[in-house]
Amino acid sequence: MSFYSNTSITRRLTLLFSLASSGVLLALGLVIASSVEKHFEEQDMEVLSGKMELVRHTLGKFGKLKSPADLENITALLDNSLIGHHSLEVMMLDSSNKVLFATSTGSLSIDSIVDSVNRKPDHPVIWKRADQSYRGLVAKLPTGDADQPDLTVAVAMDMVHHEVFMQSFQQTLWVFVGCAAVLTGLLGWSVARHGLAPLHFMREQTKEITAHQLDQRLNVGAVPIELGELAQSLNEMLTRLEEAFKRLSGFSSDIAHELRTPVSNLMTQTHVALSRPRSADEYRGILESNAEEFEHMARMIADMLLLAKAENELVILNREKVNLATEILALFDYYEAVAEEKELQLTVEGGGEVVADRLMLRRALGNLLSNAIRHASSKTAIQVSIQATQQDITIHIANKGDPIPEEFLARIFDRFFRVDPSRQHRTEGTGLGLAITKSIVTAHRGTISATSSGDQTVFSIQLPITH
Repeated sequence: MSFYSNTSITRRLTLLFSLASSGVLLALGLVIASSVEKHFEEQDMEVLSGKMELVRHTLGKFGKLKSPADLENITALLDNSLIGHHSLEVMMLDSSNKVLFATSTGSLSIDSIVDSVNRKPDHPVIWKRADQSYRGLVAKLPTGDADQPDLTVAVAMDMVHHEVFMQSFQQTLWVFVGCAAVLTGLLGWSVARHGLAPLHFMREQTKEITAHQLDQRLNVGAVPIELGELAQSLNEMLTRLEEAFKRLSGFSSDIAHELRTPVSNLMTQTHVALSRPRSADEYRGILESNAEEFEHMARMIADMLLLAKAENELVILNREKVNLATEILALFDYYEAVAEEKELQLTVEGGGEVVADRLMLRRALGNLLSNAIRHASSKTAIQVSIQATQQDITIHIANKGDPIPEEFLARIFDRFFRVDPSRQHRTEGTGLGLAITKSIVTAHRGTISATSSGDQTVFSIQLPITH
Protein backbone atom coordinates (compact mmCIF):
# COMPACT_ATOMS: atom_id res chain seq x y z
CA MET A 1 0.00 0.00 0.00
CA SER A 2 2.88 2.38 0.78
CA PHE A 3 4.30 1.78 -2.71
CA TYR A 4 1.12 3.01 -4.36
CA SER A 5 0.79 5.96 -1.98
CA ASN A 6 4.39 7.21 -2.29
CA THR A 7 5.34 6.34 -5.87
CA SER A 8 4.65 8.80 -8.65
CA ILE A 9 1.97 7.86 -11.16
CA THR A 10 4.51 8.08 -14.01
CA ARG A 11 6.87 5.64 -12.32
CA ARG A 12 4.01 3.36 -11.37
CA LEU A 13 2.59 3.28 -14.91
CA THR A 14 6.07 2.74 -16.35
CA LEU A 15 6.70 -0.20 -14.03
CA LEU A 16 3.32 -1.78 -14.71
CA PHE A 17 3.71 -1.27 -18.46
CA SER A 18 7.20 -2.80 -18.37
CA LEU A 19 6.00 -5.81 -16.39
CA ALA A 20 3.03 -6.35 -18.71
CA SER A 21 5.10 -6.02 -21.89
CA SER A 22 7.87 -8.21 -20.45
CA GLY A 23 5.33 -10.88 -19.62
CA VAL A 24 3.88 -10.74 -23.14
CA LEU A 25 7.34 -10.83 -24.74
CA LEU A 26 8.43 -13.69 -22.49
CA ALA A 27 5.35 -15.70 -23.39
CA LEU A 28 5.89 -14.89 -27.07
CA GLY A 29 9.53 -16.00 -26.81
CA LEU A 30 8.53 -19.28 -25.19
CA VAL A 31 5.95 -19.92 -27.92
CA ILE A 32 8.46 -19.14 -30.68
CA ALA A 33 11.16 -21.35 -29.13
CA SER A 34 8.68 -24.17 -28.63
CA SER A 35 7.39 -23.81 -32.21
CA VAL A 36 10.91 -23.92 -33.69
CA GLU A 37 11.82 -26.95 -31.61
CA LYS A 38 8.56 -28.64 -32.61
CA HIS A 39 9.31 -27.87 -36.25
CA PHE A 40 12.75 -29.51 -35.98
CA GLU A 41 11.20 -32.54 -34.32
CA GLU A 42 8.65 -32.88 -37.11
CA GLN A 43 11.39 -32.59 -39.73
CA ASP A 44 13.50 -35.23 -37.97
CA MET A 45 10.55 -37.59 -37.64
CA GLU A 46 9.73 -37.15 -41.31
CA VAL A 47 13.29 -38.19 -42.23
CA LEU A 48 13.35 -41.04 -39.71
CA SER A 49 9.97 -42.37 -40.84
CA GLY A 50 11.13 -42.27 -44.46
CA LYS A 51 14.32 -44.18 -43.65
CA MET A 52 12.40 -46.70 -41.57
CA GLU A 53 10.09 -47.33 -44.49
CA LEU A 54 13.11 -47.71 -46.74
CA VAL A 55 14.58 -50.33 -44.42
CA ARG A 56 11.19 -52.03 -44.19
CA HIS A 57 10.95 -52.14 -47.99
CA THR A 58 14.51 -53.39 -48.36
CA LEU A 59 14.03 -56.20 -45.84
CA GLY A 60 10.73 -57.21 -47.31
CA LYS A 61 12.14 -57.47 -50.81
CA PHE A 62 15.68 -58.67 -50.25
CA GLY A 63 15.65 -59.82 -46.65
CA LYS A 64 16.11 -63.63 -47.02
CA LEU A 65 19.06 -64.01 -44.73
CA LYS A 66 19.95 -67.63 -45.59
CA SER A 67 23.65 -67.04 -46.00
CA PRO A 68 26.37 -64.50 -45.24
CA ALA A 69 26.08 -63.37 -48.87
CA ASP A 70 22.46 -62.37 -48.26
CA LEU A 71 23.48 -60.31 -45.23
CA GLU A 72 26.23 -58.63 -47.23
CA ASN A 73 23.72 -57.82 -49.94
CA ILE A 74 21.35 -56.23 -47.44
CA THR A 75 24.22 -54.32 -45.85
CA ALA A 76 25.31 -52.97 -49.21
CA LEU A 77 21.79 -51.84 -50.00
CA LEU A 78 21.44 -50.06 -46.64
CA ASP A 79 24.85 -48.39 -47.03
CA ASN A 80 23.85 -47.07 -50.43
CA SER A 81 20.56 -45.78 -48.96
CA LEU A 82 22.38 -43.80 -46.27
CA ILE A 83 24.84 -42.02 -48.57
CA GLY A 84 24.73 -38.28 -47.79
CA HIS A 85 23.04 -38.74 -44.40
CA HIS A 86 26.07 -38.40 -42.13
CA SER A 87 24.01 -37.62 -39.05
CA LEU A 88 21.78 -40.70 -39.53
CA GLU A 89 22.42 -43.84 -37.49
CA VAL A 90 20.92 -47.27 -38.30
CA MET A 91 21.29 -50.49 -36.35
CA MET A 92 19.68 -53.85 -37.09
CA LEU A 93 19.48 -56.70 -34.55
CA ASP A 94 18.34 -60.26 -34.91
CA SER A 95 16.12 -62.09 -32.47
CA SER A 96 19.09 -62.78 -30.18
CA ASN A 97 20.01 -59.04 -30.19
CA LYS A 98 23.08 -59.70 -32.31
CA VAL A 99 24.09 -56.76 -34.49
CA LEU A 100 23.47 -57.61 -38.13
CA PHE A 101 24.04 -54.10 -39.42
CA ALA A 102 25.21 -50.81 -37.95
CA THR A 103 26.48 -47.55 -39.37
CA SER A 104 30.18 -46.90 -39.18
CA THR A 105 30.04 -44.66 -36.11
CA GLY A 106 28.26 -47.25 -33.97
CA SER A 107 26.99 -44.59 -31.59
CA LEU A 108 23.75 -46.38 -30.67
CA SER A 109 23.51 -48.58 -27.61
CA ILE A 110 22.10 -52.09 -28.02
CA ASP A 111 20.61 -52.02 -24.51
CA SER A 112 18.81 -48.73 -25.21
CA ILE A 113 17.39 -50.10 -28.46
CA VAL A 114 16.16 -53.30 -26.84
CA ASP A 115 14.63 -51.36 -23.95
CA SER A 116 12.88 -48.94 -26.30
CA VAL A 117 11.43 -51.61 -28.58
CA ASN A 118 9.97 -53.36 -25.55
CA ARG A 119 8.45 -50.18 -24.10
CA LYS A 120 7.57 -47.88 -27.04
CA PRO A 121 7.70 -49.71 -30.36
CA ASP A 122 7.08 -47.45 -33.39
CA HIS A 123 7.18 -44.34 -31.14
CA PRO A 124 9.83 -41.59 -31.26
CA VAL A 125 12.42 -41.87 -28.52
CA ILE A 126 15.44 -39.83 -27.43
CA TRP A 127 18.70 -41.44 -26.41
CA LYS A 128 21.62 -39.80 -24.72
CA ARG A 129 25.09 -41.23 -24.93
CA ALA A 130 28.13 -39.37 -23.66
CA ASP A 131 27.64 -35.75 -24.76
CA GLN A 132 25.43 -36.57 -27.70
CA SER A 133 21.66 -36.88 -28.02
CA TYR A 134 19.72 -38.88 -30.61
CA ARG A 135 16.11 -38.84 -31.71
CA GLY A 136 15.01 -42.08 -33.27
CA LEU A 137 12.48 -44.77 -34.07
CA VAL A 138 12.64 -48.45 -33.09
CA ALA A 139 10.50 -51.11 -34.75
CA LYS A 140 10.35 -54.84 -35.37
CA LEU A 141 10.37 -55.45 -39.13
CA PRO A 142 9.67 -58.70 -40.95
CA THR A 143 12.17 -60.14 -43.42
CA GLY A 144 11.47 -61.65 -46.82
CA ASP A 145 11.50 -65.11 -45.22
CA ALA A 146 8.29 -65.99 -43.39
CA ASP A 147 10.11 -68.59 -41.35
CA GLN A 148 12.64 -66.10 -40.05
CA PRO A 149 11.74 -64.06 -36.92
CA ASP A 150 11.35 -60.26 -37.10
CA LEU A 151 14.42 -58.09 -36.89
CA THR A 152 14.81 -55.11 -34.54
CA VAL A 153 15.68 -52.00 -36.48
CA ALA A 154 16.62 -48.63 -34.95
CA VAL A 155 16.90 -45.46 -37.00
CA ALA A 156 18.25 -42.40 -35.18
CA MET A 157 19.43 -38.89 -35.99
CA ASP A 158 22.11 -36.91 -34.22
CA MET A 159 20.52 -33.87 -32.49
CA VAL A 160 23.73 -31.96 -31.82
CA HIS A 161 23.32 -29.53 -34.72
CA HIS A 162 19.71 -28.88 -33.65
CA GLU A 163 20.72 -28.31 -30.03
CA VAL A 164 23.52 -25.93 -31.05
CA PHE A 165 21.11 -23.99 -33.24
CA MET A 166 18.40 -23.89 -30.54
CA GLN A 167 20.89 -22.74 -27.91
CA SER A 168 22.08 -19.89 -30.12
CA PHE A 169 18.51 -19.10 -31.15
CA GLN A 170 17.29 -18.98 -27.56
CA GLN A 171 20.19 -16.76 -26.46
CA THR A 172 19.44 -14.35 -29.28
CA LEU A 173 15.72 -14.50 -28.53
CA TRP A 174 16.13 -13.77 -24.80
CA VAL A 175 18.54 -10.92 -25.51
CA PHE A 176 15.96 -9.50 -27.89
CA VAL A 177 13.19 -9.98 -25.31
CA GLY A 178 15.31 -8.21 -22.67
CA CYS A 179 16.15 -5.31 -24.96
CA ALA A 180 12.52 -5.09 -26.09
CA ALA A 181 11.38 -5.01 -22.44
CA VAL A 182 13.78 -2.16 -21.67
CA LEU A 183 12.69 -0.31 -24.81
CA THR A 184 9.00 -0.76 -24.03
CA GLY A 185 9.70 0.47 -20.50
CA LEU A 186 11.24 3.65 -21.88
CA LEU A 187 8.38 4.04 -24.32
CA GLY A 188 5.94 3.45 -21.45
CA TRP A 189 7.66 6.19 -19.43
CA SER A 190 7.41 8.56 -22.40
CA VAL A 191 3.75 7.68 -22.98
CA ALA A 192 2.95 8.08 -19.28
CA ARG A 193 4.65 11.49 -19.18
CA HIS A 194 2.72 12.57 -22.24
CA GLY A 195 -0.54 11.13 -20.95
CA LEU A 196 -0.16 12.87 -17.58
CA ALA A 197 0.69 16.23 -19.14
CA PRO A 198 -2.90 17.49 -18.53
CA LEU A 199 -2.35 16.92 -14.79
CA HIS A 200 0.73 19.12 -14.90
CA PHE A 201 -1.33 21.68 -16.82
CA MET A 202 -4.01 21.57 -14.12
CA ARG A 203 -1.33 21.92 -11.44
CA GLU A 204 0.03 25.06 -13.10
CA GLN A 205 -3.48 26.48 -13.30
CA THR A 206 -4.17 25.80 -9.61
CA LYS A 207 -0.93 27.61 -8.66
CA GLU A 208 -2.46 30.81 -10.00
CA ILE A 209 -5.48 30.53 -7.67
CA THR A 210 -4.93 32.41 -4.44
CA ALA A 211 -7.10 33.90 -1.73
CA HIS A 212 -7.25 37.09 -3.79
CA GLN A 213 -8.06 35.26 -7.04
CA LEU A 214 -10.74 32.76 -6.07
CA ASP A 215 -12.74 33.77 -9.13
CA GLN A 216 -10.35 31.88 -11.44
CA ARG A 217 -11.42 28.46 -12.70
CA LEU A 218 -9.74 25.49 -14.35
CA ASN A 219 -10.21 25.22 -18.11
CA VAL A 220 -12.36 22.07 -18.41
CA GLY A 221 -12.18 22.12 -22.20
CA ALA A 222 -8.38 21.95 -22.19
CA VAL A 223 -8.15 18.57 -20.41
CA PRO A 224 -9.16 15.07 -21.59
CA ILE A 225 -12.63 13.71 -20.91
CA GLU A 226 -11.28 11.46 -18.13
CA LEU A 227 -10.05 14.53 -16.23
CA GLY A 228 -12.99 16.74 -17.19
CA GLU A 229 -15.09 15.54 -14.26
CA LEU A 230 -12.20 16.13 -11.86
CA ALA A 231 -11.66 19.64 -13.22
CA GLN A 232 -15.40 20.33 -12.98
CA SER A 233 -15.49 19.07 -9.39
CA LEU A 234 -12.52 21.30 -8.52
CA ASN A 235 -14.29 24.27 -10.11
CA GLU A 236 -17.40 23.54 -8.09
CA MET A 237 -15.26 23.33 -4.95
CA LEU A 238 -13.66 26.67 -5.84
CA THR A 239 -17.11 28.15 -6.29
CA ARG A 240 -18.11 26.96 -2.83
CA LEU A 241 -14.86 28.28 -1.37
CA GLU A 242 -15.36 31.63 -3.08
CA GLU A 243 -18.90 31.91 -1.77
CA ALA A 244 -17.81 30.89 1.73
CA PHE A 245 -14.91 33.35 1.62
CA LYS A 246 -17.22 36.13 0.48
CA ARG A 247 -19.69 35.28 3.24
CA LEU A 248 -16.89 35.25 5.79
CA SER A 249 -15.50 38.56 4.55
CA GLY A 250 -18.97 40.06 4.42
CA PHE A 251 -19.81 38.72 7.85
CA SER A 252 -16.62 40.16 9.32
CA SER A 253 -17.39 43.51 7.74
CA ASP A 254 -21.01 43.43 8.85
CA ILE A 255 -20.26 42.41 12.41
CA ALA A 256 -17.62 45.12 12.68
CA HIS A 257 -20.13 47.65 11.38
CA GLU A 258 -22.93 46.42 13.66
CA LEU A 259 -20.74 46.38 16.76
CA ARG A 260 -19.18 49.74 15.98
CA THR A 261 -22.45 51.63 16.60
CA PRO A 262 -23.19 50.30 20.14
CA VAL A 263 -19.51 50.48 21.12
CA SER A 264 -19.36 54.06 19.82
CA ASN A 265 -22.51 54.92 21.77
CA LEU A 266 -21.08 53.41 24.92
CA MET A 267 -17.82 55.31 24.55
CA THR A 268 -19.57 58.59 23.79
CA GLN A 269 -21.97 58.30 26.71
CA THR A 270 -19.15 57.33 29.04
CA HIS A 271 -16.95 60.26 27.98
CA VAL A 272 -19.88 62.64 28.32
CA ALA A 273 -20.65 61.26 31.77
CA LEU A 274 -17.04 61.72 32.83
CA SER A 275 -16.74 65.23 31.39
CA ARG A 276 -18.20 66.83 34.57
CA PRO A 277 -19.70 65.79 37.90
CA ARG A 278 -23.29 64.59 37.66
CA SER A 279 -26.12 63.66 39.96
CA ALA A 280 -27.04 60.11 40.86
CA ASP A 281 -30.12 60.22 38.61
CA GLU A 282 -28.01 61.30 35.64
CA TYR A 283 -25.55 58.50 36.25
CA ARG A 284 -28.42 56.05 36.58
CA GLY A 285 -29.85 57.20 33.25
CA ILE A 286 -26.48 56.79 31.55
CA LEU A 287 -26.01 53.31 33.04
CA GLU A 288 -29.49 52.26 31.95
CA SER A 289 -28.75 53.43 28.41
CA ASN A 290 -25.45 51.53 28.49
CA ALA A 291 -27.28 48.43 29.75
CA GLU A 292 -29.56 48.57 26.71
CA GLU A 293 -26.56 48.67 24.44
CA PHE A 294 -24.98 45.73 26.28
CA GLU A 295 -28.21 43.73 25.99
CA HIS A 296 -28.32 44.45 22.25
CA MET A 297 -24.69 43.30 21.88
CA ALA A 298 -25.37 40.19 23.99
CA ARG A 299 -28.33 39.24 21.77
CA MET A 300 -26.23 39.79 18.67
CA ILE A 301 -23.41 37.57 19.99
CA ALA A 302 -25.88 34.83 21.02
CA ASP A 303 -27.48 34.95 17.58
CA MET A 304 -24.07 34.75 15.91
CA LEU A 305 -23.16 31.68 17.96
CA LEU A 306 -26.45 30.03 17.04
CA LEU A 307 -25.84 30.73 13.34
CA ALA A 308 -22.30 29.37 13.54
CA LYS A 309 -23.53 26.15 15.18
CA ALA A 310 -26.34 25.76 12.65
CA GLU A 311 -24.05 26.24 9.65
CA ASN A 312 -21.62 23.63 11.02
CA GLU A 313 -24.49 21.23 11.88
CA LEU A 314 -23.67 21.40 15.59
CA VAL A 315 -27.22 22.23 16.67
CA ILE A 316 -28.76 19.32 18.58
CA LEU A 317 -32.48 19.05 17.88
CA ASN A 318 -34.80 17.70 20.57
CA ARG A 319 -37.39 16.25 18.21
CA GLU A 320 -40.98 15.73 19.25
CA LYS A 321 -44.42 15.97 17.69
CA VAL A 322 -45.41 19.61 17.32
CA ASN A 323 -48.94 20.80 16.56
CA LEU A 324 -48.39 23.82 14.34
CA ALA A 325 -51.79 25.39 14.84
CA THR A 326 -51.33 25.29 18.63
CA GLU A 327 -47.89 26.92 18.35
CA ILE A 328 -49.21 29.66 16.06
CA LEU A 329 -52.06 30.46 18.46
CA ALA A 330 -49.58 30.64 21.36
CA LEU A 331 -47.50 33.13 19.36
CA PHE A 332 -50.66 35.14 18.61
CA ASP A 333 -51.19 35.51 22.37
CA TYR A 334 -47.57 36.62 22.81
CA TYR A 335 -47.75 39.30 20.09
CA GLU A 336 -51.37 40.30 20.79
CA ALA A 337 -50.47 43.58 22.49
CA VAL A 338 -48.16 44.65 19.64
CA ALA A 339 -50.78 43.72 17.06
CA GLU A 340 -53.50 45.67 18.88
CA GLU A 341 -51.37 48.83 18.75
CA LYS A 342 -51.47 48.67 14.94
CA GLU A 343 -55.06 47.31 14.91
CA LEU A 344 -53.91 44.13 13.14
CA GLN A 345 -56.07 41.03 12.83
CA LEU A 346 -54.26 37.70 13.38
CA THR A 347 -55.80 34.62 11.71
CA VAL A 348 -54.73 31.01 11.19
CA GLU A 349 -56.14 28.41 8.80
CA GLY A 350 -55.46 24.68 8.54
CA GLY A 351 -53.31 22.56 10.80
CA GLY A 352 -50.94 19.67 11.02
CA GLU A 353 -48.14 18.06 13.00
CA VAL A 354 -44.43 17.74 12.36
CA VAL A 355 -41.59 16.05 14.21
CA ALA A 356 -39.32 18.94 15.17
CA ASP A 357 -37.59 20.82 17.96
CA ARG A 358 -40.46 22.73 19.54
CA LEU A 359 -38.46 25.66 20.96
CA MET A 360 -36.40 26.24 17.81
CA LEU A 361 -39.43 25.96 15.54
CA ARG A 362 -41.32 28.40 17.77
CA ARG A 363 -38.40 30.84 17.48
CA ALA A 364 -38.37 30.57 13.69
CA LEU A 365 -42.15 31.11 13.46
CA GLY A 366 -41.92 33.91 16.03
CA ASN A 367 -39.27 35.70 13.97
CA LEU A 368 -41.47 35.57 10.88
CA LEU A 369 -44.59 36.63 12.76
CA SER A 370 -42.72 39.50 14.49
CA ASN A 371 -41.32 40.59 11.14
CA ALA A 372 -44.79 40.47 9.56
CA ILE A 373 -46.33 42.54 12.38
CA ARG A 374 -43.48 45.09 12.26
CA HIS A 375 -43.84 45.75 8.52
CA ALA A 376 -47.62 45.36 8.17
CA SER A 377 -49.77 48.38 7.45
CA SER A 378 -52.18 49.44 10.19
CA LYS A 379 -55.67 47.98 10.21
CA THR A 380 -54.73 44.99 8.01
CA ALA A 381 -54.61 41.25 8.66
CA ILE A 382 -51.72 38.82 9.31
CA GLN A 383 -52.80 35.54 7.73
CA VAL A 384 -51.16 32.24 8.61
CA SER A 385 -52.14 29.17 6.59
CA ILE A 386 -50.97 25.59 7.16
CA GLN A 387 -51.16 23.09 4.29
CA ALA A 388 -50.23 19.46 4.92
CA THR A 389 -49.56 16.57 2.51
CA GLN A 390 -48.40 13.01 3.16
CA GLN A 391 -44.72 13.97 2.80
CA ASP A 392 -44.43 17.57 4.02
CA ILE A 393 -46.21 20.53 5.50
CA THR A 394 -46.09 24.15 4.35
CA ILE A 395 -46.66 27.27 6.51
CA HIS A 396 -47.45 30.58 4.81
CA ILE A 397 -47.27 33.85 6.78
CA ALA A 398 -48.69 36.78 4.79
CA ASN A 399 -48.97 40.47 5.62
CA LYS A 400 -49.91 43.62 3.72
CA GLY A 401 -47.54 46.56 3.65
CA ASP A 402 -44.67 48.01 1.68
CA PRO A 403 -43.46 45.44 -0.87
CA ILE A 404 -39.93 44.06 -0.90
CA PRO A 405 -38.11 44.89 -4.14
CA GLU A 406 -37.50 41.79 -6.23
CA GLU A 407 -33.73 42.30 -6.29
CA PHE A 408 -33.65 42.06 -2.49
CA LEU A 409 -35.66 38.84 -2.15
CA ALA A 410 -32.63 36.61 -2.84
CA ARG A 411 -30.60 38.33 -0.09
CA ILE A 412 -33.29 38.82 2.50
CA PHE A 413 -32.09 35.84 4.54
CA ASP A 414 -28.45 37.01 4.61
CA ARG A 415 -26.89 38.13 7.88
CA PHE A 416 -27.38 41.78 8.75
CA PHE A 417 -29.16 42.46 5.48
CA ARG A 418 -31.79 45.17 5.62
CA VAL A 419 -34.01 46.29 2.76
CA ASP A 420 -33.71 49.85 4.12
CA PRO A 421 -30.17 50.40 5.48
CA SER A 422 -31.26 53.61 7.18
CA ARG A 423 -33.38 51.70 9.71
CA GLN A 424 -31.85 51.80 13.17
CA HIS A 425 -30.78 48.60 14.84
CA ARG A 426 -32.58 49.56 17.98
CA THR A 427 -35.96 49.21 16.27
CA GLU A 428 -35.00 46.42 13.90
CA GLY A 429 -33.31 44.02 16.33
CA THR A 430 -29.90 42.53 15.54
CA GLY A 431 -30.48 42.05 11.81
CA LEU A 432 -30.04 38.29 12.22
CA GLY A 433 -33.65 37.21 12.70
CA LEU A 434 -34.34 35.95 9.16
CA ALA A 435 -30.86 34.39 8.92
CA ILE A 436 -31.55 32.49 12.14
CA THR A 437 -34.96 31.45 10.84
CA LYS A 438 -33.41 30.04 7.68
CA SER A 439 -30.73 28.15 9.67
CA ILE A 440 -33.40 26.59 11.91
CA VAL A 441 -35.47 25.53 8.91
CA THR A 442 -32.37 24.11 7.20
CA ALA A 443 -31.45 22.20 10.35
CA HIS A 444 -34.87 20.53 10.08
CA ARG A 445 -34.12 19.63 6.42
CA GLY A 446 -36.71 22.13 5.24
CA THR A 447 -36.78 25.14 2.91
CA ILE A 448 -37.84 28.76 3.29
CA SER A 449 -38.70 31.35 0.65
CA ALA A 450 -40.22 34.81 0.34
CA THR A 451 -42.42 36.39 -2.30
CA SER A 452 -43.67 39.97 -2.57
CA SER A 453 -46.32 41.11 -5.02
CA GLY A 454 -48.29 44.32 -4.83
CA ASP A 455 -48.82 45.16 -1.18
CA GLN A 456 -48.64 41.54 0.04
CA THR A 457 -45.50 39.77 1.26
CA VAL A 458 -45.55 36.03 1.98
CA PHE A 459 -42.92 33.96 3.80
CA SER A 460 -43.25 30.20 3.25
CA ILE A 461 -41.67 27.37 5.26
CA GLN A 462 -41.78 23.80 3.96
CA LEU A 463 -40.90 21.03 6.42
CA PRO A 464 -40.87 17.24 6.11
CA ILE A 465 -43.48 15.68 8.36
CA THR A 466 -40.97 13.11 9.62
CA HIS A 467 -37.20 12.91 9.29
